[in-house]
Amino acid sequence: MSANSADEPWPVRTVNVKIAEWVHRLGQIWVEGQITQLSRRPGTRTAFITLRDPAADMSLTVTCPPEVIDRSPVPLVDGTRVVMCGRPSFYTGRGTVSLRVTEIRAIGIGELLARIERLRQLLAAEGLFDSRLKRPLPFLPRGIGLISGRASAASRDVVAVAQSRWPGVRITVRDAPVQGPSAVPRILGELKILNDDPEIDVIVIARGGGSVEDLLPFSDEQLLRAVAACTTPVVSAIGHEPDNPLLDLVADLRAATPTDAAKRIVPDVDAELAGIATMRRRSAGALRNWVLRQQHIVDGLRARPVLADPMRLVDAHVGAVERHRADIRRDITRLLEREDHRHEHLAARLATLGPAQTLARGYAIVQNLDDDGRVARARTDLPEGARVRIRVADGAVAAQVTQQEGTP
Repeated sequence: MSANSADEPWPVRTVNVKIAEWVHRLGQIWVEGQITQLSRRPGTRTAFITLRDPAADMSLTVTCPPEVIDRSPVPLVDGTRVVMCGRPSFYTGRGTVSLRVTEIRAIGIGELLARIERLRQLLAAEGLFDSRLKRPLPFLPRGIGLISGRASAASRDVVAVAQSRWPGVRITVRDAPVQGPSAVPRILGELKILNDDPEIDVIVIARGGGSVEDLLPFSDEQLLRAVAACTTPVVSAIGHEPDNPLLDLVADLRAATPTDAAKRIVPDVDAELAGIATMRRRSAGALRNWVLRQQHIVDGLRARPVLADPMRLVDAHVGAVERHRADIRRDITRLLEREDHRHEHLAARLATLGPAQTLARGYAIVQNLDDDGRVARARTDLPEGARVRIRVADGAVAAQVTQQEGTP
């Protein structure tokens, strides 16, 4: 082996030979993938196949004799899942790598179902099927994004049913293959576009029924994880009632058919208007019944004696009040009369015992004016020269003591 440097570079032939030697060391290998292109020209001894990884955007060029394709137990077409046995080869003339296969086996339905089941268990363990992660659908979405095949019956059913139920609904249709090797990449691209659109409230992935092989893209791990990561609710409307791809478990809502999806996403305007009319009738009836109940309550209150004839209670006691008034008036009159008699009696006694009666009988009252009008009771109370006031029955006179006389 010669040295390799900038002064002594290897020629292209040397590099290709060395790469071929390393590739040939891999030996015979088994490879699984999905056929995306098969080129077989009549009269040639080599057929060319492009083998794609369903879970990644990677492919491999495969070459084989036409007899290998003829020996396949099932027809090999685009989208067929296969397992190939071959040896990697590096063609030094073109500088390309290919897989020269000697055996091709188509993956059977049982193996496909087993792989789908293993993927289902894996995603379930990760929690992608958890009902708590399901996003609720809006009552009336502003916009609906529909991913379906170009001019497919599923697309027509969704659009027709949705518009018949709510004529003003806005549907954005994104065409994408729904089977075959190119289905998953195209669906992923359209899904991202619709999920990033703020005017889209619901995304529907729809397709008609089909075989297990036809529905394989909707059990693809890459697509399932992309749906689980969407922020917009996703509705799975794949196939018919018996079809159950894993997308049904990851999506926020599983519809039995595309028509069922449209019915569950878009409300029926006629049914809603009928419901509103029913609610209005029920509300009006409930209000009328409430008014009638309140009216009956008011009528019952008004029919009570205290409200029907408010003065009845007063009238029932008028006689008693009048009797009490008469009794009070009689008692007061009697009391006044008794007091009048008592006053007259006392007045008579006062008149009898008072000085006026004594004066009327000829007596007089003598007061010493010099002694502050003191009544004289003895001769000594009236010294000579004292000024006196003599009160008699009909008045009084002033006098002066000029002489005292003793009692005879």
